[in-house]
Amino acid sequence: MFILDSAKSTLEFTLGASLHTVHGTFKVKSGEIHFDSAKGAASGMIVVDALSGESGNEGRDKKMHQEVLESPKFSEIVFIPAHVQGTVAPQGTSQVILSGVLKLHGQDHEMTLTFNVQPEATGQVTATTRFSVPFVKWGLKNPSAFILRVSDNVDVDVHASGQLTTVPHR
Repeated sequence: MFILDSAKSTLEFTLGASLHTVHGTFKVKSGEIHFDSAKGAASGMIVVDALSGESGNEGRDKKMHQEVLESPKFSEIVFIPAHVQGTVAPQGTSQVILSGVLKLHGQDHEMTLTFNVQPEATGQVTATTRFSVPFVKWGLKNPSAFILRVSDNVDVDVHASGQLTTVPHR
């Protein structure tokens, strides 16, 4: 089982635009993933606070929350894993593939994420992944304006930190 430390975990986004690239963050609320590598089964969830999204520009953030994400209505972004491939080695970097559903803006989207997992000397484990969200294809509004044009996809970098524990089989 992986128990996420939300204070040490971040979700960063990058959105290409005609005038400049937009960078921002979201806060991770909670996360816990149960997995059985031998059976390939996974469960649990990672919850991101959609209301916490910020890019450093108040007007742009207001538009992101009100018009694109509609975060007052859809306040959480949730990933629910269902399958796992790979195991975490006690030392060095391992790759673990999680497949599941990303719940965004009231819709479910199948996702497969490849995590690079690194055990730390402190007993913590860090896991990182990068993926692209085709938000326009998924039904969210493109915030492009008269002069400013933005990409239809947003790149997301996840940096998760937490505790890896073993749960005895019953």
